Amino acid sequence: MRSAQQLLADSAVIAVVGASRDPGKAAHRVPLEMQRHGWRIIPVNPTVDELFGEKAYPTLADIPHPVDLVDVFRPARDAVDVVRQAVAIGAPAVWLQLGIVSAEARRIAEEAGVDYVEDRCLIVERAAGGLSRRG
Repeated sequence: MRSAQQLLADSAVIAVVGASRDPGKAAHRVPLEMQRHGWRIIPVNPTVDELFGEKAYPTLADIPHPVDLVDVFRPARDAVDVVRQAVAIGAPAVWLQLGIVSAEARRIAEEAGVDYVEDRCLIVERAAGGLSRRG
């Protein structure tokens, strides 16, 4: 299992499930901050067509190219289904944002050999590791 910072260092494309158009929400601020530091953010939200200058997709299965990491901004009860979807599309890693914990989601990820992080924030880990994808 890769550490949280190693996952970020290894990932270039992050699908964000539950990405929000509301600038007051972490589900908007966090992906935008990651994008500013060079990660490609793919929003997954069935109610918007575009976010952060990228086409948004209704589900993970609708994304027409591979993703390196699935970041989850959904309640823990929804995380189980999102992790199943991430496994189904062959995502190598899943990240549940700060405050989201699910033993069932962890079990599904581990059984599928998918790297798994929960209850951590992408931008906190990015800053702590001094990580950037900008050359």
